[in-house]
Order: sequence, then structure tokens, then C-alpha cells
Amino acid sequence: MLDHDSIRALLNVLPGSPGVYRFYSAENELIYVGKAKSLRKRVANYFTNKKNLDTKTRSMVRKIERAEYTLVNSEYEALLLENNLIKENKPKYNVLLRDDKTYPFICLSAADFPTLTTTRKIEKGKGEFFGPYTSGRAMHSLVESLRKTFFVRTCDLNLTPKNIQAGKFKVCLEYHIGNCKGPCEGKQSAEEYDASIAQIRNILRGNFSAVKKYYQEKMLQAATELQFEKAQFLKERYESVLGLEKKSLIVNPDINNLDVYTIVRRDNRAAVNYMSILHGSVIRTRTIELKTVLDETEEELLLHALFTIHEQGWDESKEIICNIELPTLQSYCKVSVPQRGDKKHLIDLSLKNAWHTLTRYDENKKEKPELRILKKLQEDLSLKELPAHIECFDNSNIQGTNPVAAMVCYKNGRPSKKDYRHFNIKTVTGPNDFASMYEIVYRRYKRMQEEGTPFPTLIIIDGGKGQLSFACQALKDLGVYGQIPIISIAKNLEELFFPGDNDPLYLDKKSESLKLIQQIRDDTHNFAITFHRQKRSKDTMLKSQFEELKGVGPATRKKLVAHFKTFKKVKEASLEELTSVIGISKGKSLWATFQAEKDNPGNK
Repeated sequence: MLDHDSIRALLNVLPGSPGVYRFYSAENELIYVGKAKSLRKRVANYFTNKKNLDTKTRSMVRKIERAEYTLVNSEYEALLLENNLIKENKPKYNVLLRDDKTYPFICLSAADFPTLTTTRKIEKGKGEFFGPYTSGRAMHSLVESLRKTFFVRTCDLNLTPKNIQAGKFKVCLEYHIGNCKGPCEGKQSAEEYDASIAQIRNILRGNFSAVKKYYQEKMLQAATELQFEKAQFLKERYESVLGLEKKSLIVNPDINNLDVYTIVRRDNRAAVNYMSILHGSVIRTRTIELKTVLDETEEELLLHALFTIHEQGWDESKEIICNIELPTLQSYCKVSVPQRGDKKHLIDLSLKNAWHTLTRYDENKKEKPELRILKKLQEDLSLKELPAHIECFDNSNIQGTNPVAAMVCYKNGRPSKKDYRHFNIKTVTGPNDFASMYEIVYRRYKRMQEEGTPFPTLIIIDGGKGQLSFACQALKDLGVYGQIPIISIAKNLEELFFPGDNDPLYLDKKSESLKLIQQIRDDTHNFAITFHRQKRSKDTMLKSQFEELKGVGPATRKKLVAHFKTFKKVKEASLEELTSVIGISKGKSLWATFQAEKDNPGNK
């Protein structure tokens, strides 16, 4: 990690202008790329404001060995450079994209008498590609409709003028059933075929008005020339185009050249939906899922997705509508957040798709709530292993009297009451919570060592840094420190402390993982308090019973309690036992008292 002098030197040279910064580890690995309006302020936040950083960010900061930066002219240029560096290097701590699904496209081939095919691979020079389409079924239905409407051939013959003139090909079944006009035998000219392809191109681009105008003009011309059969045929083609338009029309056809972006987020996952609108129709759509690594904002995630979607180019003349503000792009294109009307309808449709992606493969639905919470806890505490076995310790005493402790055990997110344990403090005198914590942790895991019992996957100490320090020392003395993750929780601000880390971790007050820790802590505290009350009650009762004995002073009473523990055992003791503990004279006197009570039960 950068030392104090290196950090100061870095911050002194960093300018207050826009740029991109890069953090490298000791192994010279690029671990993070970030952008900033002011490089000095942004980078300084990592080193001077650690209390507000989450666990993962602090973990990254500890690994920073050196930093580099590049100045740019604006925040927009910084965004572009950051995006390129992230895609090229895939740094460990940058946002992760989950978009490995290849969406299908429609390909209009570049051959003579072009064909319509579907593909998941874009190859330059093979033709024009339209898409991507998120629904394969809808895409194939569109291709089939276009083929039948415009008589597009389905064969892959090499229909060059030379081959057609040589008569190399014969018409197939598609020609005989009326789906093709037979260009392979020269029954359809290249000009007529290309005119149909031009209309298909317009439809795939969402420009239905040009296609409708084309057929209207052709129908009028045929009717004027009294070619009524041709006019009827053109009318059927026109109605087919209207049907295609009706299927694809989403909102007002006057809404043109518009991009829609929406983002939804749940915990560390987000989904961004993109739709391109032309003449009221969705001509392209795509949804990508993102996994946050650090504490990225929704704006940062959406911008990252935007430049990922448009890696092949971005038309800045388009209007963009979103469900959140994007001030970074305001200077470069029109960006708005619609509140009503047709554009708001598009936002709602896009949000519906984004939520569908985020929840469709949501493993949380298949998991039990306890497992989901444990996974969240593992993530929040950066644990290597799922905390399926948690043990929590707490002390209880009143000014050092009747010191006891308790350990509560949770397995798979639920209380395992058969594994709860009480402890009587044996080696500590007086109110010393630190030493008491050391004793019970040492005793618990010393016994587990001897018995060969598996250690827990997380230890929680009820207390602050002091109790945590003594608990860690107990683990060190047992030689198991570092084998078991251990944290402490302080009651006042619900701060979580890690060994060797001066800055506490603050989890969201509403987070399920913090609520689980609090529940375990509270169970442990109540378990310890109950045990302490029981012990204090027994001691009080025992003391009052001994005080009622005639001829027994404090010193004698102390001997009896130390040897017999309970008043019942004293009453049941033989004369020899009593005289051996408190002497012959007092022993005989006390034994005679007990015998008299037995002979006269009502005379106590």
C-alpha cells in the first residue's frame, strides 16, 4: 500500500481538472480505472475519507502500490477513455458486465438477389445487419412475413447474371407454391427484386411510411392503367405492410430517432435496458446485466452500459430519454426524464424489460431466505467462506460479582440451541470484561481443538475493539488466529470492527446482514443476562439460608459454601463430613440442629 509520504506526493501533483486515474497493485496489475471532474479531489477521497468507504473499497485501497493518471478536456472525454480502458483491461475492482448472451440479428446478404437470414455473428462484408432482437421467435416471424410479402428467395444459389443466362438453375417448390418469382430462371428481373429489397430495408429500419407510399403510388398507377389484377395484388401487399407496422408500432409514429435507457438496481446487481425508436417503432433493443464491485452510482452504471451498447458508434444527434438524470451528457445531446405522455410510456416499457432481466435469473427466488441473508453477510464482510456456522460471545456481571459469560450458536442462519453454552468465569476476579472475554474464547476453542470439532466460520464478539483484541489474543495463543474470521459489534453506533483495522465498518441500518448480526448479538446478551440472574438468585437464596443458621458466622459460612456448594448438601451431610470442614464443636452443633428439624418438621 502507498505510504503516507507517497500519498502526499501524489495528491500534490494531481491537478484539479478532468481526467482518468489508474491504480496498480504491487504485482503491477491494473486493479481499478476511474474518471473524475477533479482528479485531486476524487483520488484524495480514497486516502483521506476512509470512514465513508465500504469494505471492498478499503480492501482495494490497501492493495494500491502506485497510481497513474491521464488529463482530458472534459468529463465526457474522461468517460470515453475510462470505458475503453475498462473494456481493454477488465480491472478487478471495476463494474462487471454480464452480457455474454449473443443476441440474434437479421442479415440482408450482399449477394446478387439478396437473401434474408438470421445470425448471431456479425461479419463485415457479408451484408447489412439489423438488430439485435431479444426475442428469437418475433425475429423469425418477421423474417417469414417479409419473405412472403416481398417474394424473397430462400435458396443459397449463386445467382450471378452469367449463371442465370447459362441456365444452370431450375425453379424449385417455392416458385410453384407462389413464395418466389423464380429469379434463378430469369422469371424476375434484378430491378424488380431490388425494389422489393429496398422496401424490406425500410421496414427493418422502421420506416414504414416510405413503404406505404410506394405501394399507394403503384396501386394508383395500376388502377389508372386498368390493370385491376395487379392493383389487387398491390393492395394485398399494402395491407401486409400495414399488418407488420401494427405489430411493431409501440407509440405515436411521430416519435422518431429516439433512444431509451432505463436502469433498475437491487443490492449489487443492476440491469440496463436500451431501445431505439424510429417512427414510433422499436427497431433495436438490448438489456445487459451489471454486477457492482465498489459503490458505483446509478448514473455511473448507466453511462458504463451506454458506451458498452454503443461500442460500434453512437449517433449524438439522437434524443435520449432515461428514468434518471444524466448531467454528464447534457452538453452533448438532448437528455430528458419524461413524466407523462408517450415518452413516459416508453420509459415504463423499458423498465418492464429491465426488471424482467434482473429477476428472471434471480437465484434469490430459488433460495431460502436464510441462505440469501448469509450470502449477503459473506459479501458485506468480504468472507472467503459462507458463514454457515456463527458463534457469538458476551459477558455479564454486576460490579464484578457473579461473573458469567454465554456463547450462542447459529447454523445456516438459524439458532442452534443445543449448541448454546454458559460459562462461569474462573480465572478473573473483579469487573474485567477484557480478561473474561479472553478466558471464555480460549476455553471454547481449546476444547474444540482437543475434541477435533470443526471451528465456526465466523466469530462475533459483543463489544468494541478492546474485547475484540483480547479474543484475538486467545486465538493467537491457541495457534488458530487467521483460521477463523472474527469481528466485534459495538452497541452504541452498531459499528463493526475487524482485527487490525482502526476504522469501523458501517452497514446499512436496513440491511438484512446487519439485522442478522444484531439478532445474534441480542440473543447472546439475553442468554448471558438470564444465566447471570439465575446464578445471582441462587447465591442470594443460599446466603439467606445460611444466615438463618444459629451459631454460624461469616467464616464458617464461607467454608460450608466452598465445600458443599448448596444448602441441601449441607443438610444431608454426615456428622463426620461436617466436623471435617468446620471443626468438631461447630460440626456437632450444626448436625444436631438438622437432626432436630428432621424429628420435628414443623419446628424450623
